[in-house]
Amino acid sequence: MSLLFDESLKSIEFLFKHVGIHLDRTILNTAEHVIKFRSLYIINFLWLNTDAIGEILWIIQGALHGKSLIKLTFIAPCINLCILANIKTLSLFLNDDKVKKLFKQLRNAENNINNGDEVVKKKIVAEGKKHLRAVVKALIVITAVTVMLFFVTPMLVMGLEYKKSGQIELVLPFLVAYSFNPYDIKYWPFVYMHQIWGAYLVSIQVAGTDCLFYTCCTSICTQFRLLQNDIETIIPKRNFDENVFQEKFKKLAVRHEGIMQSVIQLESIYTKSTLFNFVTSSFLICLTGFNATSMEVSNAVYNSKWYTVNPKVAKHLYVVQMRAQKPSKLTAYGYADVNLTSFTKILSSAWSYFALLKTMERPTRV
Repeated sequence: MSLLFDESLKSIEFLFKHVGIHLDRTILNTAEHVIKFRSLYIINFLWLNTDAIGEILWIIQGALHGKSLIKLTFIAPCINLCILANIKTLSLFLNDDKVKKLFKQLRNAENNINNGDEVVKKKIVAEGKKHLRAVVKALIVITAVTVMLFFVTPMLVMGLEYKKSGQIELVLPFLVAYSFNPYDIKYWPFVYMHQIWGAYLVSIQVAGTDCLFYTCCTSICTQFRLLQNDIETIIPKRNFDENVFQEKFKKLAVRHEGIMQSVIQLESIYTKSTLFNFVTSSFLICLTGFNATSMEVSNAVYNSKWYTVNPKVAKHLYVVQMRAQKPSKLTAYGYADVNLTSFTKILSSAWSYFALLKTMERPTRV
């Protein structure tokens, strides 16, 4: 019975159902399965990207008509989120086989925990669950608030304008170029709901894929901690039996390899979207801790009672220690490692670019 992953996956599956992505279901390449399980995703993809294309056209038209850089950048965050949502969901959609394989690896890792102190293991898992629930809950709340703000803000602006001037001036959530007048009362209700649903799709796609990403990260980090604990206690204080040790050690080595393969699998699924996250300074990528956690497996070998065993057993432990010296980590498509240091550099660079743009926008004084 899985300790962490399945429970966490069930809590976020609803975010994907509205998008049309079925995380834990085998989908065959048949017309029936494609229509049943893929059609909603395709419809939502087209729905979302009509607004994204319209936003890009609005910026192009604004640039051609001499709008200021400040006004043009009003819509830039929306375009960025649309592209990010596309990349994240397409990464899951196109890597469906890898996602299923990753889920299998994580479940196998959780179901093969046989050694160690039960009290310590429950404490480690409980800490992982608590932290994961807090992050997922925060992301879901932020998503819900964001969608509500997109829905309510235009109504509030219209209400304030009516109170001020006595006239109703129709407002839309986003600046999108259309081939017709979207502020005509005949079209406005449809356009309004179209944009709101588009905002909802973007929000739950980004939140859903980030929640899944962090669920996998937390599960893997928890497995590293459990493995560390098992390695530290693999050599008993007394009555050492080499045959028993060999059996336990073999299982731990298989677990270690399985956890590292999970990191590689997660890397292959999310590496491109992580690169885009880096470029757009997404905060979530700072929450993972593979570098520290995987390296602690090496420390666990050192903290075990390796000095009490014969050279043959010590050699096995040394091999694991050397392998653990190479950290398991995620990267932004090989461009940079995923950690807080990289994120800090991105913020520094972003501020420099912002200051440069502000200088260019400021009129020259004579």
